[in-house]
Amino acid sequence: MSTDAHEDDDVRGNYAGVYEGRIGFGRRPALILIDFVKAYFEPESPLFADIQPALDAALELRHAARAAGVPVIYTNVVYHPSLKDGGRFTQKVAPLAGFAKGHPYGDWPAGMMPADDELVISKQYPSAFFGTSLASTLAANGHDSLIITGLTTSGCVRATCVDCCSHGFIPIVVEQAVGDRHEDPHRANLFDMNAKYGDVVSLAEAKAYMQALGRS
Repeated sequence: MSTDAHEDDDVRGNYAGVYEGRIGFGRRPALILIDFVKAYFEPESPLFADIQPALDAALELRHAARAAGVPVIYTNVVYHPSLKDGGRFTQKVAPLAGFAKGHPYGDWPAGMMPADDELVISKQYPSAFFGTSLASTLAANGHDSLIITGLTTSGCVRATCVDCCSHGFIPIVVEQAVGDRHEDPHRANLFDMNAKYGDVVSLAEAKAYMQALGRS
């Protein structure tokens, strides 16, 4: 057995009996697609993450959501050209300047264009909840859960998952539909979100759940 396998067993053993709870799917979900924008898919971009499979999986899930009548919500990051509304975040991460209003890195990649009746929430910070109308929108429309896809796993996905839990909604993170620029933070954050804040599920599980909602 490899050292990595030993370490994985050690971590799971340490968490066993403490962080093993499951919440399960809710009754009235919404689907969120976090920051699927060109900055993460253009090789010349400093934020390029080489994560096309996450986009492909998210598009599959969006198709299932639309067929089941589950609302689809998108986020993007948009700053004033001065970046004054980026605060400490843009001070810390200089490549976020690529999300200034009108910059092509903030555009949708192929296949991701929202439908006219789908909500786009623009944000300035990692969480889709922070400083936005997302929590109020979910509550006002009777949603109890949020199916989470997007970029990146260790950044905006994790921040959204934590805030989703804190606002009283069930976070469901779809493993194949989130991605990061490196496998280590991707896996570590999936493990931690699943342990403490929500449930990490497979694309197949999430699609089956959507299909069952469509038949009910």
